[in-house]
Amino acid sequence: MLSIYLVFIIFLFVLAFSLLMIGVSNDAVNFLNSAVGSKIASFRTILIVASIGIVIGATFSSGLMEIARKGLFFPAQFSFSEVLIIFLAVMISDIILLDLYNTMGLPTSTTVSIVFDLLGASMAIAIIKISASAETLQDLGLYINSGKALAIITGILVSVAVAFTIGALVQYITRVIFTFNIRHNLKYYGSIWGGIAITGIIYFMIIKGAKGASFITPETLNYIDNHTFTILLGSFAIWTILLQLFSMLFKLNILKFIVLSGTFALAMAFAGNDLVNFIGVPLAGLKAYQLFTAVPGANPETFLMSGLADDVTTQTWILLMAGIIMTFALWTSKKARSVLETSVDLSRQGEGNERFNSSIMSRNLVRGARNISSAISGIIPIRINDWLESRFVPPDEITKKQAPQGAAFDTLRASVNLVVASMLIALGTSLKLPLSTTYVTFMVAMGSSLSDRAWGRESAVYRITGVLSVIGGWFFTALAAFTASFIGAIILYYGGMIAAVLLLSVAGTLIYRTHRIHMRRTETKAEEERSIKINEELNTESIIVRCSISIQDVLHQTKSIFNQTVIGLVDEDRKVLKNARNESERLNVLTKKLKNQINLTLSHLREDSIESGHYYVQAIDYLREINHCISYIINPSYEHVENNHRPLVPVQIEEISRLNGEISFLLDEAIEMLKNKDYDDFDRIISRHQNVMRVVEDTRKKQVKRIKSNETGTRNSILYLNMLAEIKNLSLFTVNLLKSSRELFQTSHGAHPN
Repeated sequence: MLSIYLVFIIFLFVLAFSLLMIGVSNDAVNFLNSAVGSKIASFRTILIVASIGIVIGATFSSGLMEIARKGLFFPAQFSFSEVLIIFLAVMISDIILLDLYNTMGLPTSTTVSIVFDLLGASMAIAIIKISASAETLQDLGLYINSGKALAIITGILVSVAVAFTIGALVQYITRVIFTFNIRHNLKYYGSIWGGIAITGIIYFMIIKGAKGASFITPETLNYIDNHTFTILLGSFAIWTILLQLFSMLFKLNILKFIVLSGTFALAMAFAGNDLVNFIGVPLAGLKAYQLFTAVPGANPETFLMSGLADDVTTQTWILLMAGIIMTFALWTSKKARSVLETSVDLSRQGEGNERFNSSIMSRNLVRGARNISSAISGIIPIRINDWLESRFVPPDEITKKQAPQGAAFDTLRASVNLVVASMLIALGTSLKLPLSTTYVTFMVAMGSSLSDRAWGRESAVYRITGVLSVIGGWFFTALAAFTASFIGAIILYYGGMIAAVLLLSVAGTLIYRTHRIHMRRTETKAEEERSIKINEELNTESIIVRCSISIQDVLHQTKSIFNQTVIGLVDEDRKVLKNARNESERLNVLTKKLKNQINLTLSHLREDSIESGHYYVQAIDYLREINHCISYIINPSYEHVENNHRPLVPVQIEEISRLNGEISFLLDEAIEMLKNKDYDDFDRIISRHQNVMRVVEDTRKKQVKRIKSNETGTRNSILYLNMLAEIKNLSLFTVNLLKSSRELFQTSHGAHPN
């Protein structure tokens, strides 16, 4: 019997290792967002700074481990076997949930997930115990620490609103002082801002770090408590003077120093605060096992875990090992970068491709915000309003050239994000509120983005939809964590070891599948970026080359999708049609990105390339039309087979197969012409197109005869006539696309277009 529970403990620590790897992928956004978004240093340098912070912060986690042991349920009411079931259900559900969020690239809170996992699992076991006794559900409070749970939930929800508001306010004031051309005022106020920022970070590190460290003596803690104000005042004075001197003598970039220091501090806070979310439960399980084995002959079904309520200090070497594992995950996880991209994109200062679409709520919020802004502007005196507006003038050319290439926002906003988040987390910790570092850092970044006018009229509805989606995901985290662990605990309670093995197998399978999904998505995105990437080195010639490559790629995919559609429709093969539909959706994403990047592309053309720009826009438009045609062919075909409508009759199969061959010939010759850049034999393309048109017209007449003689059903006829119309459009747009490509090539080489 004892060996079974030992296996459970081993399972817990295997899951802990996995959760350390997976959890870092989600929480890395907390401390990397500002440094990566501002491009303050190379990604490698940022990771080194963050890694040091993680390893140091991990050794400060000991004092937080009681959350898993006694924070949310009363261990004295549960037996040893019941506690292990709770812990195992928590770890399995937590791993699955966090990995799902990582795959979707959405930041969520590991604190919220572990809290609701513990609530769900402990409540499931408590209900089972109550149902087997004379107690009622009104006695649930004897098992669940509802007061602690409510305090945690309330603290997290309040932190969301407070973080957004404070982040927006501080960023607004800071931007008014420094403006977007920060080089002008940084030499006057930079050291003062640096003194405030570094002092805030030090305060944050003292509150978040020293008070949780296992090696800090009570005397040292007492001294810090009694002299906090003096320490901070002295820190401000010393850092202000030092930064001013280093700025004057060694040209120190004060904002870079602040951002890297803040990155270190937040990484340390992440390890110190969130390590409990990853290894707190396994350590509590180990403690429970030690308590149980210390009593010879104890019955695991009746031995109560009252010993878990005692304070325990985790050994520093265990914390250090956990920190090293998290550091390894930080360097190797691709999912961490996906989550990071979401946060950076939502706070990006410039325009570009938006990941989220607009929604009714976001549109109404933007409209309401504009009305409120107009009302406030009407109250403020004109001279003050004009002065405030002048502080938000976009950066000049000198500032733009000094900014790192590809930066999503400037270093001033990055420093505000880090300092405000650090201060708020330190304040919450001093009030003993287990805040979510994810929620605080994310909402501070969103608040500062709003104040910095990063959410302009071109992007506001999409950014707000993104923020609402992330916040909605946070609520889903709580619900999903509670439900999954609740069900998991019940399955483990009645299924024992067999259930544990099955649930672990399910978790492993899901993680493997999401890993494969993420890999495919990453590869697809890399291919798209290679085909549409625009950078400062591009010129007219290279843009035309990239355009030709993109057109060839789209035509190749169009041919493949059309061919699969015909095969799937003829054979009534849902799998083939579904694959074609997925390819069509990926093609739509590619052509949409090309369309959205038209402004950026045209800005790289030569001043005298107006004609080339015109034909480039025309070519991209025809690409989008071709994509629409193929979508209007594949989607109705898939629905037709999915709904089990009547298949194509033999004569229709013969006709559509012939058209498939004609379209394939047309696309192959178009691709060959683009590849060779030889448009002399363009009449051959025209001839191919005219042949397709004749076949379509002849086929349509035959279909009309079949309709009049009732040889085909209504659904069949609608689908077939729609396909014929779109094939005709597809052929026409292919020819027009080739004409635009020819004229683009000729104008770029100084020739007069035909």
